[in-house]
Amino acid sequence: QLQASGGGLVQAGGSLRLSCAASGFAFDDYAIGWFRQAPGKEREGVSCISNGVGNTYYRDSVKGRFTVSRDRAKNTVYLQMNSLKPEDTAVYFCAAKTFRGLLIIPCTIFGGPPVGMDYWGKGTQVTVSS
Repeated sequence: QLQASGGGLVQAGGSLRLSCAASGFAFDDYAIGWFRQAPGKEREGVSCISNGVGNTYYRDSVKGRFTVSRDRAKNTVYLQMNSLKPEDTAVYFCAAKTFRGLLIIPCTIFGGPPVGMDYWGKGTQVTVSS
């Protein structure tokens, strides 16, 4: 399972760090990423980090502001969000994906619709005030 935490209320320009703690599956075999869903909008991929070195994904609107990382010792993925904007307001969900037969799991699936994930965490609310 996945447990997301770290959301909250912050002013525009502020920062938050989300955490996604994994348990019950082989963390090192999965790409882990983040989706978000704002009221009245579809869920969209935000970022991902592969189980391979240096393979990450960011949607264009967060590039340069968000940084994803993973701590294998803690089975946890982090999303550091800086320079937050009101349009970043959403419920953020972490998700995990693997493919049988692949040693390195690419992040490309996190750039598409939120389907086919193996695990989902409960969302954490991020609210950015203007």
